[in-house]
Amino acid sequence: MNERYDTGAARLAELGGPTTARQRVYDSLADIAPDLHRFAVEFAYGDINARPGLDAGRRELVILGVLIGLGATEPQVEAHLITALNIGLTSTELVEAVIQALPYAGFPRVLAAMGVARRVFADHNLLPVS
Repeated sequence: MNERYDTGAARLAELGGPTTARQRVYDSLADIAPDLHRFAVEFAYGDINARPGLDAGRRELVILGVLIGLGATEPQVEAHLITALNIGLTSTELVEAVIQALPYAGFPRVLAAMGVARRVFADHNLLPVS
């Protein structure tokens, strides 16, 4: 496609590849916004996520915190939890990151994110979290 896309696609591959959850979001919108996937790969992964300065784990924790704070982002939270596991963060670290959002994002958003985390951890045979 182009250099930005190639950089973004390579970064996604480093992070464990496109998750099913992430692809499901783009596929559901392909009939009305076919370029949306390309924009995400180019901008979010090629321009931003591939920047130096933060390791992949810290970057995913920042992304999760923002998504939790925004609320109503369950598909994206799922995709980034899977990515975080793919790159070596533990379920315990991810639970603590979600809990850390509580005083800033509030109970409804943290409970929603924790529900997503529970599903992701169950799918990866990581329950119970200790």
